[in-house]
Amino acid sequence: MAESRRDALAEQLFGSAIGALEILHVYIGRKLGLYVVLSGSGPVTAEVFADLAGIDARYAREWLEQQAACGVLDVAEETGDPATRSFLMPPGVAEVVCEPDSLALVSPLAPMIVGISQAMPAVLEAFRSGAGVPYQDYGPDIREGIADINRPGFVTSLASEWIPALPDIADRLRQQGARVADLGCGEGVSTIAIARGFPAATVDGLDLDAASVDAATTAAAQAGLTGRVTFACRDAADPALARRYDLVTLFETLHDMAHPVAALAAAKQLLAPGGAVLIGDERVAETFTAPADELDRFNYGWSAVHCLAAAMTEPDSAATGTVIREGTVRDYATQAGFSRCTVLPIEHDFWRFYRLDP
Repeated sequence: MAESRRDALAEQLFGSAIGALEILHVYIGRKLGLYVVLSGSGPVTAEVFADLAGIDARYAREWLEQQAACGVLDVAEETGDPATRSFLMPPGVAEVVCEPDSLALVSPLAPMIVGISQAMPAVLEAFRSGAGVPYQDYGPDIREGIADINRPGFVTSLASEWIPALPDIADRLRQQGARVADLGCGEGVSTIAIARGFPAATVDGLDLDAASVDAATTAAAQAGLTGRVTFACRDAADPALARRYDLVTLFETLHDMAHPVAALAAAKQLLAPGGAVLIGDERVAETFTAPADELDRFNYGWSAVHCLAAAMTEPDSAATGTVIREGTVRDYATQAGFSRCTVLPIEHDFWRFYRLDP
C-alpha cells in the first residue's frame, strides 16, 4: 500500500508540473495577444503567425507546437517540415482563452498564478514570521486576472439573476434615487455591471487598493458612466456613508478581509431602512474532508499563498483564508448584528450567495 500511494502521488505531482508549465504558455498567449490573433487568422504557419502577432518566428514555432501538443490548437496541415506545418484554433477554444465575456473563460487563472509565483519569496518569509504579504506585492497580474476571471459572471448574471434573487431589492433599484455600495469592488467590473443593469441607480465602488480604484475609474469613464458610478479608496465604516444604500454587495472579498465581522458591521450601517446585503463567496464543502473534492482543493490552493497571506498583514486578523464555509459566513453575520442570513437559490459553479438582513 505504501508503494501504491507513493507511485500515485509521484504521478499526481508530475501531472501538476505539466499543468503548471502549460499555464505559463497560456500566460504568454494572453499577455502577447497570441490567442486573439489565432482566433481571427485561420490556419497559419509559424512564420505567418509571427508576422501577424509581432513576435520572433522561432519562438512562435515553439509556442504553436507546444499549444498543439497539449491540445489547445490543432495541426491544420502536417507537412513534415516545421517551416510549412500550419496550426489552427478549433471552434470553441476562443471562449476558453480570449473571449472576455464567455462563461467558459478560464485563461485569467494564468496571470493569477504568475502573480502569486512572483510573490513566493515574501510568502515564504510570511510562513516563517507569521506576518502577511500585502496585496500590492502580488503585482498587476493577479489584480487583472481576478477582474477578468470574474467578468463573465458579472456581465451575464449579476443584474439579470443574482440581484433579482432579492426581488424586493431589485424593485427598489429600479426606482430613481436608488443607491448601491459595492465593497471590495476591485477594478469595478461588478460595479459597472450593476449600473448597466439598473439604470435608475447610483452605484459607488469602494476598495482599499488604490491601483484597483484607478483602473475602475478609467473603466467607468470608458463605459460612459461617469457621474452615476463613482469609485473611491474609502473605508466603508465612514460615518458619512451611513444609511445611504438600498443594497450593499461583497463579491469574493469577505474571505480576504482581515476583519470580516467589522466589515459586515460597516455594511449593515450603510443600509437604508429595508435594505439588504448580498454576498457572493466560495462554494466550498460545509466541513473539512481529506482527501477533498476538486473545488476545495482549488480553494485551498489559493489560500495560504494569497488570500490568507494578504489578510495576515493586519493585526488581530481573523485569518479566514479562501475556504470560507457556510457556517463561518453565518457566524460572522450574527456577530455583525444581522438578524437573518439566507443562502440564496442561485446556481453557480464556484460561489455561494447569501442575503443578510439587519
